Amino acid sequence: MSKKVLYRPNVAMIIVSNNYPKKIELFIAQRNDLTDIWQFPQGGIDKGEEVHEALFRELEEEIGTGKAKIVAEYPEWISYDFPEKIAQRMKPFSGQIQRYFLLKLKKSAIINLETKFPEFSSYKFVGVDEVLNYTAHFKKPVYEKVIKYFIKKGLL
Repeated sequence: MSKKVLYRPNVAMIIVSNNYPKKIELFIAQRNDLTDIWQFPQGGIDKGEEVHEALFRELEEEIGTGKAKIVAEYPEWISYDFPEKIAQRMKPFSGQIQRYFLLKLKKSAIINLETKFPEFSSYKFVGVDEVLNYTAHFKKPVYEKVIKYFIKKGLL
């Protein structure tokens, strides 16, 4: 009998600063619970919640602002498996299936990581060519695929 694989529905966002498209710099945040691991904001889609609703709710919950506009959307769901250590904490899920968006912060956006349930300790903006140097190994293939897609479309 094979193990049932269950993926948690999730939204994820590549956020560019309000200097976009003149200057392309990507927002990454350092996780509270893992040393030197940075990532794009992401979060679960609640039962009955629309993808765009989840996107802006998670944006607000994770970085303290909903002041952003959607530039583009990756055209399909993309998934990854959790490493065993993380999978134990995330049961019954084996990984996540995500919908990715490219977002631009509005000029009025103020990032505040001190949210109700803080997930990040700090953030920075980095170049497209730098971002993969900071991310967790198990997320890199997804990040590469999504970034390449947005580059090919002339957006990054």
